[in-house]
Amino acid sequence: MLERIGTIAAYRARTVLAVSLALLIAAAVAGFGAFGVLKSEGFEDPGSDSYQAGEVIRENFTGSPNLVVEVRSRGQSVDDPAVADAGRRIAGALAVEPGYSGVVSYWSTGAPGLKSTDGTKALILAQAPDDVDALPASVQAAAGGALGPDGAVTVKLGGDSPLAPEVNAQVGKSLAIAEAIAVPITLLLLVLAFGSVVAALVPLAIGFVAIMGTFGELFVLGQLTDVSIFSINLTTALGLGLAIDYGLLIVARHRELVHGGASVPDAVVETVRTAGRTIVFSAATVAAALAVLLVFPMYFLRSFAYAGIGVVLISALGALFVAPALLAVLGPRVEAGRIRGIRGVQGAETPFWGRLAGAVAKRPARAALPVLAVLLVAASPLLGVTFGTPDERVLPKDSAIHQVGDSLREDYPGNDTHTVTVVADGSTGGLPQYAAELSALPGVTRVDTASGSFAGGRSAVGAPHPELAGPEAQMLSVVTSLDPKSDAVQDLVRDIRAVPEPDGARVLVGGDDAELVDTKAAIADRIPLAVGLIALSTFVLLFLFTGSIVQPLRALVLNGLSIAAAMGITVWVFQEGHFAGFLGFTPMPMDTSMTVLLFCIAFGLSMDYEVFVISRIKDLHEAGYSDTEAVTRGLARTGRIVSTAAALLAVTFLAFVSSSVSFLQLFGLGAALAILIDATLVRGILVPATMKWLGPAAWYSPKPMQRAYEKVGVSDG
Repeated sequence: MLERIGTIAAYRARTVLAVSLALLIAAAVAGFGAFGVLKSEGFEDPGSDSYQAGEVIRENFTGSPNLVVEVRSRGQSVDDPAVADAGRRIAGALAVEPGYSGVVSYWSTGAPGLKSTDGTKALILAQAPDDVDALPASVQAAAGGALGPDGAVTVKLGGDSPLAPEVNAQVGKSLAIAEAIAVPITLLLLVLAFGSVVAALVPLAIGFVAIMGTFGELFVLGQLTDVSIFSINLTTALGLGLAIDYGLLIVARHRELVHGGASVPDAVVETVRTAGRTIVFSAATVAAALAVLLVFPMYFLRSFAYAGIGVVLISALGALFVAPALLAVLGPRVEAGRIRGIRGVQGAETPFWGRLAGAVAKRPARAALPVLAVLLVAASPLLGVTFGTPDERVLPKDSAIHQVGDSLREDYPGNDTHTVTVVADGSTGGLPQYAAELSALPGVTRVDTASGSFAGGRSAVGAPHPELAGPEAQMLSVVTSLDPKSDAVQDLVRDIRAVPEPDGARVLVGGDDAELVDTKAAIADRIPLAVGLIALSTFVLLFLFTGSIVQPLRALVLNGLSIAAAMGITVWVFQEGHFAGFLGFTPMPMDTSMTVLLFCIAFGLSMDYEVFVISRIKDLHEAGYSDTEAVTRGLARTGRIVSTAAALLAVTFLAFVSSSVSFLQLFGLGAALAILIDATLVRGILVPATMKWLGPAAWYSPKPMQRAYEKVGVSDG
């Protein structure tokens, strides 16, 4: 099959390129529409209690406050007449503004929780549209000179309403900056890696095909199901990265054959037949690692499976059809624009990597044990990892939304903005007793209901809240003094759910803290399945590729070790806060969804390099070389390709560290570390060491499985 594809690419090259161009144009036209159909949500489990609570709230109520307006005086008390007058005018104008509802303020309620401990700041809460980034002009006008340069107050906006658009805007800016950094550096490194300007354009052509083709795929999927806009980020990064990987392999093998005396058409056919098989298995292993994201219920994660599988498969098709056709058409001109003094990546052996593998093979314990110790130490922060979901702290500290969030946590003990929302439908006769029971739970300040408030297990003084009564449901606002998203408030959510429901009523617990509990549970419940599927698919594919049951096990152990080390370092940095000042982020628990995504991406790319290296080792082993010679010469032939590809791909991911959004920094640094650790310490030292320890047992397989492998007939010459 691959030989036939190579023949078509070699002898029908212009036809292949013409068809590819037509498909590319169609995909690009459709792909530009993807931005209009993709969504920015998808972090919740639609089957969870918190999600269903949100649905009931949207159907029956104006909603919980999602906009926090912090009014700051210029050093006076918020009870000062001028400050109080300004606060009342802002709140009053906001209450009559179209699209705003449920407006409450410190000056209308006198609630202590809406006033800062130093008395210079106070809050206005409202239910607002989803994209508020400033006070409406009419509200600013109503405040008059109070908001001017010499006015009595200043205001800052916080809460969920302005958060999503601000994060999306920051992500967009960050990606533009990352691309502005990565693309020129990658272009320069590609030219240096190939030693030729024209040859460097071949992987870029594969990358452009993969990215545009995947954009088209996402546009189609966006018409059929929910797809996250963040999948675009993975498409561009992974599309360029795999294009570099596959392009390096194709061009290096083609050069090796041409320099060995083969004609250009024969070299193209043989390149596709040999390197093409490596690419097919590499793409299968990466796609299998990303496919496990489909087991998670949040469409944010599933979207990365859609994008990842698409970009992997299209990259492979580009490498099998477009790249060989380009090489056939270009012929000797592929070496045009050569850089003097730079040899460029070849398929021939590289002395450095051969000497390294030989030295490791002579003293495997002395070489491997220090590396194992370093990787285990790097992985050790995982023992203390905690998980959370994104909030305003992912933004830079100079963001007003971040500053309001910090103020709420530090300056408003027992503030009324932090609530756990409980909704009940059905019979409401038992709700007062139920609310009283909730108010007695540790960490609960009070419970507000339509009929009144409860505190300490009994009815409390306070006006009723008629806005908490909907047409088909009742809402209870559980005000808590606990820190948002802390372990204590997560325990409170579980305690609330443990309180027996009133007779005849169905109770659902919602809000940000309940969403965090449910998200962590949804991911934790499916992690064993995801890991099992990755291990099984990797084992099957590597067995089909090598014919050994030991090689897949070795690969799983070593790849798992390198990923654990990379993820341990990200915990040390982003959770424990090392280099926080230098990188400009706020330490916080690891983003649950982003950590899962990082694991799958890192595992897939590590298997990509595994297939590259083991393909040559297997080929030499089957050609009759001793185990040590096969490993030494195999690494000599692939070491430069793998290390070059890893360095280029790491640049793409490291550019994300320049982001102003911390979860992008986390993803970029974690992915880059996993790639570099795998391509150097694992491929350069641990692979030859373990292969030396295993000896002939590295290729062991039971006889029934040997017969099954022989029927498959996988080889790579």
